[in-house]
Amino acid sequence: MELPAAHRPLTLLDLAPAEEGEIVVVLDEAEGADLRLRLGELGFLPGERVRLLARAPFGGPLAIRLGSGTFALRRDEAGSVRIRRALAVTGGAT
Repeated sequence: MELPAAHRPLTLLDLAPAEEGEIVVVLDEAEGADLRLRLGELGFLPGERVRLLARAPFGGPLAIRLGSGTFALRRDEAGSVRIRRALAVTGGAT
């Protein structure tokens, strides 16, 4: 039985263009144990903020901004990066 969308863990695939999220965990579902290590070496680590820049058409890769770098992730790789949506930062009271 599939979880309702509100209870399903979010991944990079769930972000809309220009939307930000915070990485919770990188799973090894797509390519085995090497995926978490490879993405970790690129900086995809818990607590890091990411932003979806663009989606290539026809099931192509996603352009993800992480820090000052931009990375193209295949959709199966992006689906292994669990996130929580970033809260919008609003101005404080003066």
